[in-house]
This record gives sequence, C-alpha cells and structure tokens, in this order.
Amino acid sequence: MSEGIMSKAATMEIPISSNGDTGSLPEDDGLEQDLQQVMVSGPNLNETSIVSGGYGGTAEGIIPTSTIKGPAVQYNASFPGLRLLLAQVPPFPGCLVKPHSPRGPFVSPSASAASRMANQASASAGSGLHQPHSSPSVGGEEVVRGIAVEKFDIVKKWGINTYKCTKQLISERFGRGSRTVDLELETQIELLRETKRKYECVLQLARALTNHFYSLVQTQHALGDAFADLSQKSPELQEEFGYNAETQKLLCKNGETLLGAVNFFVSSINTLVNKTMEDTLMTVKQYETARLEYDAYRTDLEELSMGPRDASTLCRLDAAQSQFQSHKDKYEKLRADVAIKLKFLEENKIKVMHKQLLLFHNAISAYFAGNQQQLEQTLKQFNIKLKTPGAEKPSWLEEQ
Repeated sequence: MSEGIMSKAATMEIPISSNGDTGSLPEDDGLEQDLQQVMVSGPNLNETSIVSGGYGGTAEGIIPTSTIKGPAVQYNASFPGLRLLLAQVPPFPGCLVKPHSPRGPFVSPSASAASRMANQASASAGSGLHQPHSSPSVGGEEVVRGIAVEKFDIVKKWGINTYKCTKQLISERFGRGSRTVDLELETQIELLRETKRKYECVLQLARALTNHFYSLVQTQHALGDAFADLSQKSPELQEEFGYNAETQKLLCKNGETLLGAVNFFVSSINTLVNKTMEDTLMTVKQYETARLEYDAYRTDLEELSMGPRDASTLCRLDAAQSQFQSHKDKYEKLRADVAIKLKFLEENKIKVMHKQLLLFHNAISAYFAGNQQQLEQTLKQFNIKLKTPGAEKPSWLEEQ
C-alpha cells in the first residue's frame, strides 16, 4: 500500500512557475489522503541529505534528515538537477542549513521537472554572471578620452598662436615685419604711462612726509609731557615750563589734524594710481596683445594669398581668413575700449587732483601759519573726520 502511494506521489509534477501554489490544480481527495498518510508514516529517506557547506563541502556539513523531526522539507538527492541547485546556494560559514517549513505537503518532483529547474537555474546564473559592468567603464573611458582630446586641442591652438605671435614680435624687433599703429592712441597710452610714473613718485614722497611728520608729532607729545612734569616739580620755573607744555600740546593737536589731511591725500592718490590707472593699463595690455595677434594673422594671410592656389591652399586660406577676421574684430573692440577708458580716466584724474591739491595746500598753509581754526575748517570742507584716541573703545559705563 505504501509503495503504491510513494510511486504515485513521485510521479506528480508541480509547475515551478506556480512557486509551490497548488490552488489552481484540481482537487483530488484521494491523493490528498494518500499524501497525508505518507507524511505520517514517512517515506524512505536513506538517500536524502542536506548539504550546508556548499559544493565539495566536508562531511561535517551533512545532516541526515532522519535526525530532523516534525513536518520538514525533504529533498531527494538522487536528482542531478536538484543537486546542482543545492550546490549553487551560497552557504553561511560555520552555520548549518535548516530547512524552512513548507506551506503544505511537499511532493518530490520527477526527473523531468528537476532537470527543467536545473536548466532554468543555470540559465539565470549564466545570464547573471555574463553581465559585467561594461557600460559604466565604457562611458568613463569615453569621458576621459573626450577630456583628453579637448585639452590637446587647447594646447595645440595655444602653441600655434604663440608661435605666430613670437614670429611676428621678432620680425617687428628686427625691422622685417610691419605693425599696425594708431598714432593718436599710442601717444595717449605713452602719456598715461609717464603720468603714472610721476604720480607714483609724488605718492612715495607724500608717504615719506607722513612718516616723518608722524614721528615729529610723537616727539612733540613726549616733549609736552616732560614740560608738564617739570612744571610741577620745579616751583621756580613752573610758569615757563607750563607755557612750553601748552604750546607743545597745541602743536601736537594741530599736527594730528594735519596728519589726517595728509593721510586722506595719500589714500586718494594711491587709489588713482594703483587702481584707476592700473585698470586702464590692464586694458591697454590686452589691446597690445590683440594688436600683435592681429598683425600675426594678417601676415599669415598675406603669405598664403601670395602662394599657389591649389585645393589644400584654398582650404588653408579660408581658415586663415576666418581667424584673421576674428582677431580683427577683437582688436577693434579693445581699441575702442582703450579710447573710452583713457577719456574717462583723464576726466576723473582732473577732478580728483583738483580736490586733493587744494586740500593739501590749505592744510599745510594753515598748520605752518598756526591758524588752528582755518586748519579745522579745511578738514570740514573736505568731509575728513579724525579718529580721536580711544573713540572706538567703549567706555567703562557702556561695558557695564
């Protein structure tokens, strides 16, 4: 009776697409009763084992299913496809594989079902193994190649441009090549450079005057303190020492006021020379570079125009014409920018120097004339505020 039931159960096949779900199969009460009887009595499990060490594992990882009690999953190891599936399961090192409890009675698959399962498993494993990360690597190589090509093109263009400009510059220095000259603009540029050199000299002298006068004011301050101390310790000369102490303190105060005016003069000249003029001269340098490039590509175009007119020469001539036109536009634009900046710089220089020279004259005259009121009025006229000692620090009451 049991052998008939086993043979009947062994010949049953469960579609693997159903994933063990037999709800769509027709119900067979007799087969269900036979299966229940098989699960109670237990089939012949002499050839059944569970391998936990993977394919080629040691004997310590083999657990006979006869030691497992209760309703467990039984695998018939006689099927080669099932053995292959078990070998592909990655084991956990040092752990024993415990079978999961099935949802219902398990029926051993037939040889055809097992072989079909093995083929699908090997196909899925093969498809997973033969999908290397080729797309990201190929994409990365293309990006690197594109960056390398772009950098090479930049270096190539820079090298050709540098060669042409160096050749043009050497030709101009030795008097062999022609250069484009704007006489009016070149005169204004040379005048600006000369004016900048003279203003830098004035700025250097004004800074020296400020340093020396600051030392003088500090000496007067120390001398006034010494006179005041002696007036208290010398009763017979108290009045004389007191007069001199007051005079030195007054001179020190007026000197600090003059220092404020001179520092404002130095700051304004420094801004005019090192910022306004320097900005214009930077544009002039760009204009001169564009002029050199324009003449270099103009000379190249003239040399190609005088050569033979074959197919390759015509292509090179078209390319040279395009590059020449591009550098010509750049040269004309920078020439217009330089002319505008020179005009605005001249207007700004006149306004700034008119104000600063008037300030310097009035402050120096009032100080050495001893006219304290006129000196203070000069600072108010030009909106110069002096920093009183300790004005930036809060008082003791403000800190509380």
